[in-house]
Amino acid sequence: MTSVKSMTDVAYDILSSKKRCVAFSKLWEEVSKTCNKSTDYISQFYSDLTLDSRFVSLKENKWDLKERRTFSESHIDLSEIELGEDEPEEGETPEEDTDMGGYTNSEDTY
Repeated sequence: MTSVKSMTDVAYDILSSKKRCVAFSKLWEEVSKTCNKSTDYISQFYSDLTLDSRFVSLKENKWDLKERRTFSESHIDLSEIELGEDEPEEGETPEEDTDMGGYTNSEDTY
């Protein structure tokens, strides 16, 4: 009985055989050929790759194995993310929050 590997398992094998990171497009090309998948599966592959803890996304949409990267290369510093308030567009007035968890549409009733 032949076992079928997932796309992420195939990606792991491909990256394991390489000495450096690989651009997503090249990784997808190799995975799609190996798994005989059409481009209909590219978004599923990207999602699976993102959620799989064995992989890390690097600059310029390159991917590598997390085990080969340092902590600082494989983790995002959340303190660098700016959380700004949504600014109203020109001519709009800001809506006030209500005690309904910020829901401001008065046409709906509960």
